[in-house]
Amino acid sequence: MQKSLVAEFLGTFWLVFGGCGSAVLAAAYPELGIGFVGVAFAFGLTVLTMAYAVGGISGGHFNPAVSLGLTVAGRFPAGRLVPYIVVQVVGAIAAAALLYLIASGKAGFELGGFAANGYGDHSPGGYSLLSALLIEVLLTMFFLIIILGSTSSRVPAGFAPLAIGLGLTLIHLVAIPVTNTSVNPARSTGQALFVGGWALQQLWLFWIAPIAGGALGGLVWKFLDDAD
Repeated sequence: MQKSLVAEFLGTFWLVFGGCGSAVLAAAYPELGIGFVGVAFAFGLTVLTMAYAVGGISGGHFNPAVSLGLTVAGRFPAGRLVPYIVVQVVGAIAAAALLYLIASGKAGFELGGFAANGYGDHSPGGYSLLSALLIEVLLTMFFLIIILGSTSSRVPAGFAPLAIGLGLTLIHLVAIPVTNTSVNPARSTGQALFVGGWALQQLWLFWIAPIAGGALGGLVWKFLDDAD
């Protein structure tokens, strides 16, 4: 259990530092910025790499919504759910803190949105609360279906991290303009704590929507799995 928790801490740290770090440090870098596409791939690559690195130790959740969805689907023991969520959130906060220290080392640094998630005036594209709610629930649900399906005994072993990483990339390509893409309450919490204000006020959505989507994904896969 202890090694699993350390693995989840490291995996979530890497996801937030790599994904949000690409958004904060590299997305709009003059002339060489990686843009939305680069940020989307950065998030996908963080999950892909850490799923191969420590997935065999902890299962490679790195996300409270994923842990809950796996529990609903009967793939993860309920007794481990709370400890996993705690270390995931701590890992995300630690990554956000280190990213803040690095980013603030640049002359003229301004915190700005700091890759926090938001809706309404704080959505990159000005999307409403309802739009944010719907896309976060839907995409998290499909993320769980991808995870559960690709790790099923029905498919070839060893390729799940590729499907999961590419799935998260696609999710970000769709949702960055709407919410900056959460589908992960831990990722949202770490950034919101440093932005404060509006980000903390809107954080509730980025817990409720991914958690609901994760549970739905677990239920959908449980139905499909039983039906087969």
